[in-house]
Amino acid sequence: MKNNQQLSPFGDASDSQCRNVGRQDSDAHMHWPVTELSLMHRAGLLRHFLELDVHDRRRRFGAAPSDTAVRAYVARIHFERDTLFGVFDEELQIIGVAHLARASEHAELGVSVRREHRNRGVGGALLRRAVLRARNWGVRALFMHCLRENETMMHIARKQGMRIVTEQGEAQAWLALPRADASSHFGEVFAQRVALFDYALKSQVAGARRLVAGLKFSQARDDQ
Repeated sequence: MKNNQQLSPFGDASDSQCRNVGRQDSDAHMHWPVTELSLMHRAGLLRHFLELDVHDRRRRFGAAPSDTAVRAYVARIHFERDTLFGVFDEELQIIGVAHLARASEHAELGVSVRREHRNRGVGGALLRRAVLRARNWGVRALFMHCLRENETMMHIARKQGMRIVTEQGEAQAWLALPRADASSHFGEVFAQRVALFDYALKSQVAGARRLVAGLKFSQARDDQ
């Protein structure tokens, strides 16, 4: 994230932009509940970012930070000031992360998705969730910086109605946001409840799976 970058003045969001953000492009997007992360997820976040290879780190951060730099970045995350969202797989591993940083007049977003889960709607789900939070913060624009070569993120940004300006191999995407209203506040509450239910269900299934595996191992050992 390049939080020191400044945005140009923005006008009000058009109705078409608002509809683009909230629109579900396919039913597949409904399969990715997005959870707001907290301090308890710091270890999972670190594991997620360390698993990114050199190319994916460069696309996420604009450079390819070392493992030490990644650890420092995760350690500095301020959960009370910024907001992080995550998508979990069936094993409760984080497969996608959105880091939403708040500035005075805008919010800045960074997104990463594990390679094997791309092109399945995870990035779009994270972006839509971040838009809701940014609106409810009261900021009037969402900003995203990425490399021009990051075609996946560029596609997601365009799909959500973000305006993109490219220069010298880098791209800056922004979206003017409408003011918060009852629907944006309710949307956040509903999204988090769905995500918590999904997490609890996956946790129970994963626990049952581990129990069955343990019983099978114990039985096999007894049969020897």
